[in-house]
Amino acid sequence: MKFTNGYWLNKEGYSMINPTQAYDWDITNKEITIFAPYTKIENRGNTLDGGMLTVKLSSPQEDIIRVKIYHNKGAVKTGPEFEISDKKVDIVTKVSQDKIIVSTGNLNVEMEKENFEIKFFNKDKSLTSSGLKAMAHITTDKGEKYVKDELSLDVGELIYGLGERFTPFVKNGQVVDIWNKDGGTGSEQTYKNIPFYISNKGYGVFVNHPEKVSFEIASEKVSRVQFSVEGECIEYFIINGPTMKEVLKKYTDLTGKPALPPAWTFGLWLSTSFLTDYDEKTVNGFIDGMQERHIPLSVFHFDCFWMKEFEWCNFKWDERKFKNPKQMISRIKAKGLRTCVWINPYIAQKSLLFDEAAEKGYLLKKTNGDVWQWDLWQAGMGIVDFTNPDARSWFQSYLEKLIDMGIDAFKTDFGERIPLDVVYFDGSDPKKMHNFYTYIYNKTVFEILEKKLGKENAVVFARSATVGGQKFPVHWGGDCMSSYASMAESLRGGLSLTLSGFGFWSHDIGGFENGTTADLYKRWTQLGLLSSHSRYHGSTEYKVPWIFDDEAVEVTRKFTTLKCSLMPYLFRNACETAKSGVPMMRAMVLEFTEDETCGYLDRQFILGDSLMVAPIFNETGNVKYYLPSGNWTNILTNEVLQGEKWISEKYDYMALPLMARENSIIAFGSTDQKTEYDYTEKPSFHLFQLIDGKVAKTYVHDIKGNKKITITALKKKSIINIKVQGIIGEYSVVLRNVRNIKNVNSENIKILERGIEITTTSDILNIEL
Repeated sequence: MKFTNGYWLNKEGYSMINPTQAYDWDITNKEITIFAPYTKIENRGNTLDGGMLTVKLSSPQEDIIRVKIYHNKGAVKTGPEFEISDKKVDIVTKVSQDKIIVSTGNLNVEMEKENFEIKFFNKDKSLTSSGLKAMAHITTDKGEKYVKDELSLDVGELIYGLGERFTPFVKNGQVVDIWNKDGGTGSEQTYKNIPFYISNKGYGVFVNHPEKVSFEIASEKVSRVQFSVEGECIEYFIINGPTMKEVLKKYTDLTGKPALPPAWTFGLWLSTSFLTDYDEKTVNGFIDGMQERHIPLSVFHFDCFWMKEFEWCNFKWDERKFKNPKQMISRIKAKGLRTCVWINPYIAQKSLLFDEAAEKGYLLKKTNGDVWQWDLWQAGMGIVDFTNPDARSWFQSYLEKLIDMGIDAFKTDFGERIPLDVVYFDGSDPKKMHNFYTYIYNKTVFEILEKKLGKENAVVFARSATVGGQKFPVHWGGDCMSSYASMAESLRGGLSLTLSGFGFWSHDIGGFENGTTADLYKRWTQLGLLSSHSRYHGSTEYKVPWIFDDEAVEVTRKFTTLKCSLMPYLFRNACETAKSGVPMMRAMVLEFTEDETCGYLDRQFILGDSLMVAPIFNETGNVKYYLPSGNWTNILTNEVLQGEKWISEKYDYMALPLMARENSIIAFGSTDQKTEYDYTEKPSFHLFQLIDGKVAKTYVHDIKGNKKITITALKKKSIINIKVQGIIGEYSVVLRNVRNIKNVNSENIKILERGIEITTTSDILNIEL
């Protein structure tokens, strides 16, 4: 929200007051409170008829500073609030003649007593600052009140995050309002708004408000980021890295780590699609068709019309299409698949559940006590009030019946169009609940899955989110068009989301709206199967590959089996994401922050820690992508390319740039037909461009997330020494792009097109090149 008219003047109708000095302060070992009047106190008369901002600094965790600014603090406090891990650690405060210095970990804060401003440092390296007149309390001529702060931007500093945003990847120059909306993937609106941004200077800013937060990122004052909220108070956290990865680790320490999705979720999900006409015969035809074509399928998803039209949600199978759903689900599971069904938090008036929910007070109400209803989406629908514990239990009871029937996951759709003219059971502020609603909605669903299936098997497929929503994976991008432009905007939004604390992300392969061409289907399939989670879904058309062409079947089989074989690598990275908060799908800037070329790259990404993916966004097969320094190996073609330059290539549908970093070890599994298997059984470790004197290391986890195998490789001139810990049985090592070796302490050697494979049971392998 803009408050100024250019650099010098306020907007007409807006008055602004700013702190001028740190006049007084209270200090404890946990916090410091600074009293900053709007007028310089030069005599006793200046203490009258004026106001002041009160600024509190504290630390919830080391290397994080909480800044709370308020004008009048007597307002009634209403919820909800984000769930924050506040350890209330001690801070160190020093007061000198002209400064107040506060420290936590390596994060230092300096406050000038005169000409009031606050500066933030990583040790002695400047991060950002709230300069003179940056903090302010604003009053409009309509009586509206706002509090804002502005943080400086350095030369070359780039800002990322703020949720899954489909606008330009670098947020500099943008106006961003944190307000969930159902707007598709092609506008400034988004389903997942997160009031957190991250800088390539190695710090993050989290504005701790569930209501609307308005950001001006170099858009009002071009060397500052401004954020504001309505009311008398604003609170934000400065998070010191000093790397971007460390910022994400600390941010998710504060707001919650992503849960580890079960191994079966990483396989291919196939949906009925939205408006298609389907029944049990159709479903079986799709499943059998995939199996007949040797395409591994992990999950089958039933979209909206598993329930009768006009009755969403009643959680009851449409008996006209599904005569015995329990037996149908049992037959599907016997084929090795899991099942997922679509739900949302809205109850249509025609649903048998509407009267029950209304009578018991489980739906949002108007101020006069009537149930809040409208016809958008479902006729006369009401919205479940999840602030009511009984409503949560009631909602969960119907999900529990579906789980008992054999359902494994829920697609938690919607949750964005939450009205303001409503009353909540617990008295929550509707403005704060608008964004926060999705949190308790997804938490309610996730918790019943945990209760019934165990933590190791709980997963949702969610569209909307707010801060903390990363704890309930997986999230998908929402309603995208079927075009290359939309494919690119989906990826751009996903990378923005993963820079906002979310570890796992998916999208509708082939696009949701409009018709998908065979060409687009095949190129999007490549991207989809190289994302953390992979789902075919559409609006009016089925998304099975054989309806496009025979080659689409081949492409789907190729990249589905590739993902299955990569599961030891992918699941190890998933385990590390759940532990650290560093996402599986990483923007190039996250891995190569110091390489300025990577700062703007949003059409390629790092999958895990060692694979770079450059999807193809055109029907010619041409792709231009950037490789950072080092030697990179395309794991599909085995071609080695030197980095720190742009590459232009052309690919058919069976390949794309999928590049392994030098000095990396990538573990492949013993099967390419499923994602849930024993990754420690006969794994194959592929070594890529080892660097003399530098250790390469990787791990293998079991499907429960326990680290089972450690393998290290060290090359010294012509000798490679490999050590394996924790493995029992046979494994193989593949030396990529090596054509012959002089000596090895193993007799089982095979010459491959891509290199040399050595199979052994020894825990030490010495190879002389």
